Amino acid sequence: MSALMAAVRAGRMGELPGLLDGMTDAERRAFLPELKELRRELRADRWNAQARRAYPSLQVAGAACQTGAAAVANWLASADMRWWQAPPAVLIDVLADRESDWLADVVHRLAQRPPSARVPYELMAGLVRLSACRVPTTPAYVEGWVRNIGSAWQRGDTLLGRLRKDPHLPQLVAALFETDDIGGTLQWPAEEGPDSWTGALAQLTTEGALERAATVQACVSRLLRGGSAADHRGFLRLLKALALTRDEERERTAEWLALAADAPSVVAGYAQSVLGGLALEGELSARQLAEMSGAVLFRAEKKLVRAQLVLLGKVMARDTATADELLPAAAQAFGHEDSDIQERALKLVERHLKKAGPGARSELALAAEQLIPTLHARAVASLGATPAATGPVVYEEVLPPVPEPVRLAPAPESVAELAEEVGALLVTGDDVAAFERTLDGLVRHAHDDREALVEALGPAVARLWWVTANEERVEENTYFTNFTHLHLVLASLLGKVRTAALHAAVTQGTTGQTCVHSALDRAFQARIAEVAYRMRTDPLPFLLSTPTWSTGLLEPADLVERLIDYRRLGARPSDADFAQALLRVRRGDPVAAAAAERAAALGTPEGTELARWLTSGGPQLPVGWRRTAHARVLVEFDQLEELQDDFPREFRPLGQPVSVYRERWYCYHWDYSIRPHWLALLPERRELVAARMLRDLSTVAVEDTRGAAAVLPLLAESGGEAGDAVHLCVAYGLGARHEEDRLAAVDALLVLAAREQLDAALLGTDLGQMVRDGVVKPLRLADSLRTAAATGANATIWGMLRHTLPLLLGDLAAGGADGPAARARGLGELLAVAAECAERSGARGELPHLAGAAARRGSSRLVTQARRLQGALAEEAA
Repeated sequence: MSALMAAVRAGRMGELPGLLDGMTDAERRAFLPELKELRRELRADRWNAQARRAYPSLQVAGAACQTGAAAVANWLASADMRWWQAPPAVLIDVLADRESDWLADVVHRLAQRPPSARVPYELMAGLVRLSACRVPTTPAYVEGWVRNIGSAWQRGDTLLGRLRKDPHLPQLVAALFETDDIGGTLQWPAEEGPDSWTGALAQLTTEGALERAATVQACVSRLLRGGSAADHRGFLRLLKALALTRDEERERTAEWLALAADAPSVVAGYAQSVLGGLALEGELSARQLAEMSGAVLFRAEKKLVRAQLVLLGKVMARDTATADELLPAAAQAFGHEDSDIQERALKLVERHLKKAGPGARSELALAAEQLIPTLHARAVASLGATPAATGPVVYEEVLPPVPEPVRLAPAPESVAELAEEVGALLVTGDDVAAFERTLDGLVRHAHDDREALVEALGPAVARLWWVTANEERVEENTYFTNFTHLHLVLASLLGKVRTAALHAAVTQGTTGQTCVHSALDRAFQARIAEVAYRMRTDPLPFLLSTPTWSTGLLEPADLVERLIDYRRLGARPSDADFAQALLRVRRGDPVAAAAAERAAALGTPEGTELARWLTSGGPQLPVGWRRTAHARVLVEFDQLEELQDDFPREFRPLGQPVSVYRERWYCYHWDYSIRPHWLALLPERRELVAARMLRDLSTVAVEDTRGAAAVLPLLAESGGEAGDAVHLCVAYGLGARHEEDRLAAVDALLVLAAREQLDAALLGTDLGQMVRDGVVKPLRLADSLRTAAATGANATIWGMLRHTLPLLLGDLAAGGADGPAARARGLGELLAVAAECAERSGARGELPHLAGAAARRGSSRLVTQARRLQGALAEEAA
């Protein structure tokens, strides 16, 4: 072994510059094959001690022995070198004897790498100094520059001082405005001064080191371009630090108008304040202010809308000639979804109405048609609006179409098509229909031609870890024990899991699991494990339990036909597969009774059992009751006897009691993609599934977790009774912290309503109690219900709120100003949703405790909306 290779393998990096010094290019290239071979060796296990020791030296030697700029850049930035890099100073030392143009080529190639490549900034900056080339302005270089120059604690001076010394300051600051996700850096530290980015850049602009006009324009342009919230805050902070003069603000009027209309709230608020200052000084025309108002008044941020109305009032008070143009602009707020905003706009218009001409008055009267009924009645008197038509309110509830289940397509006929579906399923994994037909296809083709199936699956599974790992690692790993999903079936086909392990999974099951989900998971896993085992020992011709419909429901006629085919083929059914088929088959209707007669005539044990099952009545539910535990309401169930003795051991827990206290709270069922499969396990008993998922779903409201509510629409589309457990699941989803969970709950609510399975009184009462107990925050609930009502379900939402609000208003009446409801932020928002739903649906009647809330003094959101709701409910129909 040569001295160079010995030093590289031993990690003696300090010897390398001396060994490499004086070598010709040809001599250096001669070492490349050995270096590449060593690299292949180290890649096999890059985390062992030998790799950690040798990689830095290998990086140095390889960079010195490569002669092409592209090859050196690829070597230095390669993924396997990323974790154990050589010090940049050593790399610069061994590259220092190259030509300047060559070094410039290398550094620009390195700078083109993405920031995730983690090319050291010190290396790139050192090569820039050596080559005297133009500085790169790529994201990788700029981000490295920002991190490097911002580390004041390492250098003992200030950020401002280091920036002053940087020879490439103008180019890199200009690139800063073009680099994505860099704005967060500009906010650190929070205090202004020579060690903050905004303070330093503002000072350098004042000193002339940075051109002021270019910096201001770049900052404004960056805000117009958009980006992350951190970017907006960072560049807005810099813009404020630059302290624009009135001339600089006036020159950019068009930019402020665009930002006020479309930028995020914090940026739009700043643009609005700049435009407001210009307007009050007479430097913004009435037309421009009206244009600005047309955009701002329809923003969701009420603070911006209120500020715009105030601005319009001040401008009209200062210059009465603007009223004809600005009053119709203010009247655009008559169509705002918030009634308080509508009332503010109406007051503003009424205050300045005498300044308007006939044309503007006509526009105002026409715009008043958008006001809520109580305000519209006021506008009839004050603005001359057309009175509302008399007569009963004609209202039609709009609910989504009842979702229809989709019939499953047959299993793929060719192994090539099946392999494609396996590849797609390995990526998605949560579609029940795709999973079931793919699983059935694997069973069918494994029975008919196992070798052809394995060959076709090769490309689809080539990158799975257990395919490429050695057999010892696969056998010792617990992956298939804890995740017996599609992977277990594929591993059985490819011979990557021992037959003894499959046999143990079938005979022993997963009895050690005692969490609230274990009953669902054990039944699901038992079928998959038995399918995998039978593939190895006695392949099934096809699955009996493949559902007919996407919900998991199996038609009885289909199951009877499959049993006939099994008898003809002389096939022995899988116990778990047949048990799953029984749980899925439709019962309790004439079709099931007719199928029962055919099943009994088969003369097989399975036919006899199916006939008994189909004639035993519809799906039963055990006796259940509610229990408050862990700061939330959960559901418990007694034992369900029909799921006990005649079912395999791993299926019996499905009918065993559901207990709040007995089963562990935490478990390893963290993968939400498995939950749709649990619903398909019991497609006509969703209450049993909902009760076992209720804890998970409650966390989206109680603990502010994310994602658990995604299953709610599927829960609503499933079959069986929608009782306490289902309604509690939806209630927790409506109060979820994250918007996507609330939207899923709204979808579920509307589906239940469309299927006439929603108990509005039950759900409304549950929500009222949850708000009282602090489990659900009223602002979140109001957002969910407003979204549902906006689809046209006003009567449905009012039907719920008429049971929610009395509980909260009763607390308000009993507790006065210090009562729980008074302290709960958002009660006024709930009243606003209820008032809008009542107005639109024509609801009438008394609501307990509402009169007391409406009679309270003041003009708070709660009081004004209580009065609005009271007026809507008391309005007499002709």
